Amino acid sequence: MWPAVDCPSVCGVIPGSENTNIMYQNFKTHLEKELQDIKDAGLYKNERIITTPQSSDIKVAGTEGEVLNFCANNYLGLADNSRLVEAAKAAMDNRGYGMSSVRFICGTQDLHKELEKSISDYFKTEDTILYAACFDANGGLFEPLFTEEDAIISDSLNHASIIDGVRLCKAKRFRYKNADMADLERCLQEAKDCRFRIIATDGVFSMDGNVAPMDKICELAEKYDALVMVDESHSAGVVGKTGHGVAEQYDCYGKIDIFTGTLGKSFGGAMGGFTTGRKEIIDMLRQRSRPYLFSNSVAPSIVGASIEMFRMLGESDDLHTKLMDNVEYFRTRMLEAGFDIKPTQSAICAVMLYDAKLSQDFAAEMQKEGIYVTGFYYPVVPKDQARIRVQLSAAHTREQLDKAIAAFIAVGKRLNVLK
Repeated sequence: MWPAVDCPSVCGVIPGSENTNIMYQNFKTHLEKELQDIKDAGLYKNERIITTPQSSDIKVAGTEGEVLNFCANNYLGLADNSRLVEAAKAAMDNRGYGMSSVRFICGTQDLHKELEKSISDYFKTEDTILYAACFDANGGLFEPLFTEEDAIISDSLNHASIIDGVRLCKAKRFRYKNADMADLERCLQEAKDCRFRIIATDGVFSMDGNVAPMDKICELAEKYDALVMVDESHSAGVVGKTGHGVAEQYDCYGKIDIFTGTLGKSFGGAMGGFTTGRKEIIDMLRQRSRPYLFSNSVAPSIVGASIEMFRMLGESDDLHTKLMDNVEYFRTRMLEAGFDIKPTQSAICAVMLYDAKLSQDFAAEMQKEGIYVTGFYYPVVPKDQARIRVQLSAAHTREQLDKAIAAFIAVGKRLNVLK
């Protein structure tokens, strides 16, 4: 029999909480002011709640009826694909719900190895390593491979995950202007005395939608004896003749040493990331990459559905063809309407508004028209470069595209974006 003790927490009072409240008060006041400043500037991020599966048309809490979704990374329209849902269910039935462990302890199933082979086959590489997310893949890439003797040369518009991964590494850092080959060459010349050099770039830059000139990057890498790394998160499944990414787009197979990417965009829209490339590089990441060594394995349902997804993409290019047709149609009609849109070869169309609050107001008005888009502004994009980032999907019908274009025109006139 345990002795009776007084336990204030039973009555809802946590011991010491009165001191904690006093200690926290100054910091709480500081946070409240910071948050209010964000709200006053019209930059507060409100998360809208979806009450249906992710698709081209969705229901959003607080909105009557369905809205058309033009701000998901669901490029091939696979997020609610019934074949993938069934594959996920089958994987759970056969391999369970979760792994409860990291890979090298007891968290590797035959499905994980099968998916890694599927990814290697897709990118024509030697080996692949899975991560919980591409943010982890990029965050765990550089530190195990490079030291203060080396140099990382990074595009100025690279994703935050690449930037954070570089920060975790002791290598010398060089930054070149977005897709500017003259500036890249300058950095390579400055880094010529380093032991190893690696050029790091996004395949498609997520805010502008432009594609990195991988043919020219690989030429400079060969000239200056540098490795090449590319993040395919927004390019795989999208660019290239059959959507296989930047290596296919620029015929750079064998010249790119490392690809990173996600299963959370074109490839089914769930979770999970990967690094794929040279066998020895992947092997070293298995030994030393901290996000891999200290994170649970990707769940069987996601792995099983991802294997099925690669089977689907191997059977037909129809989804990629539909996506590219949608991109061309939407972009052409928007330019004809008079909108300022950045050049794109991808499924991202940046409708430039420049003013941060205007981008927020524009997105809110679009939702009233039944179109779900998001305004992007600093610090996600540079100051005075606010925009609506439209993301096209193979799931969009021509009628849905026409409705979105009509809404853009109506709101554009209402807010004096169009004359």
